[in-house]
Amino acid sequence: MNLITSSCLLLLRSVSRDIRRRNIHPLISRLHTETTAELPRAQLQKLRDQEQRFKRRLLSVHRKFAGVPENSEVSNFPGERHVYFEDGKGIYRSTIGQGEQEMLEVFNTDWTGGGYGTIQRVRLSPSETMLAVTVKKDHHEETRCVLVHLGDLVLRQKALLVLDNVFSFEWATDDVLLYSTQETLRCLRVFRLHLSDSGVRNTLVYEEKDPEFFVEVSRSRDQRLVTINCSSKISSEVWFVDSKTPLSSPTLIQARRPGLLYHVEHSDNYLFILANTTANQEYQLLRAPLASPSMSHWVPSFGAVPGTVIKDMELLQGHCVFTVKDSQGRLQIQTLSTQEPYQLNTHKLPHWACDVSPQRVGAVDRGSFGFLISSPVHPPVHYLYSPREQKLSVTEDNTKNMSLTEFNTTRLQAASQDGTMVPLTLLHTPALSELHKAPLLLHVYGAYGVDLSMAFCPEKRLLLEDGWALAYCHVRGGGERGLAWHQAGSVLQKRRGVEDLAACVQTLHRLGVSRPALTALAARSAGAVLAGALCNHNPQLLRAVILQAPFLDVLGTMQDPSLPLTVEERGEWGDPSIREHRDNIASYCPCHNIIPQLYPSMLITAYSEDRRVPLSGVVKYVERLKRAIQMCTTQVGANAVILDLQPGGDHFGPEDFHPSLNERAKQLAFLYTELGLDHPKTRRRLKVTGKSHKTQN
Repeated sequence: MNLITSSCLLLLRSVSRDIRRRNIHPLISRLHTETTAELPRAQLQKLRDQEQRFKRRLLSVHRKFAGVPENSEVSNFPGERHVYFEDGKGIYRSTIGQGEQEMLEVFNTDWTGGGYGTIQRVRLSPSETMLAVTVKKDHHEETRCVLVHLGDLVLRQKALLVLDNVFSFEWATDDVLLYSTQETLRCLRVFRLHLSDSGVRNTLVYEEKDPEFFVEVSRSRDQRLVTINCSSKISSEVWFVDSKTPLSSPTLIQARRPGLLYHVEHSDNYLFILANTTANQEYQLLRAPLASPSMSHWVPSFGAVPGTVIKDMELLQGHCVFTVKDSQGRLQIQTLSTQEPYQLNTHKLPHWACDVSPQRVGAVDRGSFGFLISSPVHPPVHYLYSPREQKLSVTEDNTKNMSLTEFNTTRLQAASQDGTMVPLTLLHTPALSELHKAPLLLHVYGAYGVDLSMAFCPEKRLLLEDGWALAYCHVRGGGERGLAWHQAGSVLQKRRGVEDLAACVQTLHRLGVSRPALTALAARSAGAVLAGALCNHNPQLLRAVILQAPFLDVLGTMQDPSLPLTVEERGEWGDPSIREHRDNIASYCPCHNIIPQLYPSMLITAYSEDRRVPLSGVVKYVERLKRAIQMCTTQVGANAVILDLQPGGDHFGPEDFHPSLNERAKQLAFLYTELGLDHPKTRRRLKVTGKSHKTQN
């Protein structure tokens, strides 16, 4: 469980998904055809040829890494007596100690019916008699929760009960399930499902009245408490149900206050609370008795060392494990004993580590903490921390023959317009001094207090092997440097993120890393706000831009409260009904600041039924952009603007593997074509040099 990432932000994670093409609205089909056809025939043919080559290469690289651990909560998890495996559309189990000899299917997505085909979340009841699984509808965000009675399974099982529109859920006992429901992307209600001999009883136990809040259900690591977490962009509130009295009404821990954010764990009748109660309003650990949970009883136990921020916390038996990040983005694990005498230990992670992903589902050993570490180009490696031995060790490493023999992780800082130093992570194979001719791909997000995703991605590995430099810009508005970093780039300060991004690009070019003609930028969803604003103000810095499910019409969207997320996201972008907020949004909104000038070439992928980013805003942006470019040049195809409209409503992209491969191949073909890189010769032209796994600071 990631304590300091709210549910609504978890929905923004980037995953490799795909969708099948199907018949769509004639207007959408016509727009897609016209946009693509604007390219000269020779350029279009070259793009298609490149796409076919990259399909083959991507298929090869995905096969190469098929055996590495996944950053997934579903793939493999233990129960009390069995081990469970997720494989495609099914979940199977085998008895502990018997390997895969007696594999038994306990769930299949076909049991749900209605086109629900992707497993999202899995929970075992405490004594492993019940299984609950949420499955997402193909090409949409609707989910369905299926309950299966495990017992002594012998024959093919059927669904015991099916619940629609379930977002999060946890077992309080073997016969009591608490779950939240989602309607038009909002989670406002929590229900308690009680299974008994007399039948099934479903009761509403919590209803949120404030539309700016999002509600999710989670469970303490010791399985004692089920918590109801209510979060907005600026405050939070937590209720709990004790599994010893599962039919009782939820208990409030601390009523919401503007600016107060907190998250809760439990052990030995004490609450361990991660709250932003330090002098600079960053997270620290506090403790309170379960019987007296309110803020007046919170006692501070641990705060991050100055210059570092707490990114996550796991509570073990007798120890807290913190994932901590320093000012340059380096990760470390810190452990604190929960009983006197308190003892703090710091464990350094490999210098290339950019992402930490806890690995636990179902019954777990509270005496240890398992997690994966990875980087965009380094496959995940499984680590285990044992507090008894005070030891951090590699338990499984399938990457020895898959790791690059030579690559560099260089951590830099860029001075922004107001003097703020912005962290920047650069991944490259040639030495830093030899990157002046290397193509450069930048990445940015900078919203919601969420860190830029830096988990392993096979496509990024392919680019690195081709001699590219990959830059990750940790701009204000994201969460890389804590809560204050987010606040410094939200609402009235949103333009700071644009200035930070420009500073990162300029710093790299000044250091001799690539040049504008070989520089591209990739962003998705809210990250497109900063990317689009940069293109309006500094188009000369980039040659190509890739945008996925992009949020481009901030002003138009935030002025329409009927849209699903408008009210909820005022804490991030502002409220246009307030004149100061409206003027500020208008000053940076990508769609409303397009001017006649030469823009970088763009590949924009949008989804026809995306409820998070209205298609009308994307189309409006593309039409305005095309008109602006046409006013500056009569050369057809000089600056390509490709609107790739895909069917479906999954904001996070397609799910099926092969169509997903097609989408990635199209993006790579676009990059190589627009940057003038010849696909077969790229790796020979950019000679690899440098020291093995070197970090430069």
